[in-house]
Amino acid sequence: MAAKILRTRILYQGFAKLISATVEDSAGVRYQREIEDRGQAVVVLPYDPSRRMALLVRLLRAPVLYAAGLPDLLEAPAGLVETEGPEEAVRREALEETGLRLGPLEPVAATWSSPGLSTERISLYLAPYSPADRIGEGGGLAAENENITVVEMPLAELAARVDKQEIADLKTLALVLALRLRHPDLFTA
Repeated sequence: MAAKILRTRILYQGFAKLISATVEDSAGVRYQREIEDRGQAVVVLPYDPSRRMALLVRLLRAPVLYAAGLPDLLEAPAGLVETEGPEEAVRREALEETGLRLGPLEPVAATWSSPGLSTERISLYLAPYSPADRIGEGGGLAAENENITVVEMPLAELAARVDKQEIADLKTLALVLALRLRHPDLFTA
């Protein structure tokens, strides 16, 4: 017998949607699970190979403020896929958040962000850029209360922060590690 969802019920719908699901596993055992229905998301780590820099964002994340009391989080630009595909969404998010027009994308992976709770699947990308690609200020959308600060940082400093366990955002950590594996020469003096 294959596992299946027998029924669902919406518990809450707002910025996020919370569903209660009745699940039947492959042994026929039934139980309830709550599911946060988020859909697809995207994230990109823009990096300048000539200047050996990365472009990140710093913004308030209510769950991080609630759980750890941290007023903001340093992370790679990210957001939800709306009506477009992941590549178009990551380009839109990079422009909104950093003012950066992305060129070629380097796909890294598509991962489940928290498979025990959420339907969110994140497509991760690396993207080279140059100063000429910064065509706007960024900062996010006022309607979404993003209040984003754009942070350009040397790749060596970003790697040092990873090594000192100072990068607390998992998607950003994964992208920095992927960049170090794919382009180790960018991190040497």
